[in-house]
Amino acid sequence: MATEETLLNSHRPYLIRAIHEWAIDNHLTPQLLVNAEAEDVDVPAEFVEDGQIVLNISPQAVDDLEMGNEFISFSARFRGVFRSVFVPVDAVMAVFDRESRQGMSFPQTPAAEGEDAKAAKQPEQHRKPNLKLVE
Repeated sequence: MATEETLLNSHRPYLIRAIHEWAIDNHLTPQLLVNAEAEDVDVPAEFVEDGQIVLNISPQAVDDLEMGNEFISFSARFRGVFRSVFVPVDAVMAVFDRESRQGMSFPQTPAAEGEDAKAAKQPEQHRKPNLKLVE
């Protein structure tokens, strides 16, 4: 049984990989919604809108896709030009399929927020969860 001191791996990369696999198995187009302003994100800036970018990560669209626990990287064509893409997993805001828009969104972590948001945040106190039964 896990204790408070036990550090667990983030579930985010596992869920991203699972939804990616589900979309491929169902002949759908997996996509990522990425916070393009997050630290260490390397995406084509000319395709960023409102600080976000949607990336098609289907096998037909990308080469050398690597979906690790810390980052996602691949190369893809953007207007016919091959570009490398690097996205820390914490910068992924959602993973979904293009056709039905089914998938999962994720809360933004402090590491994935832009520099201004990080500077404005005060350190959070570690508190026990407060759960209540809703009937």
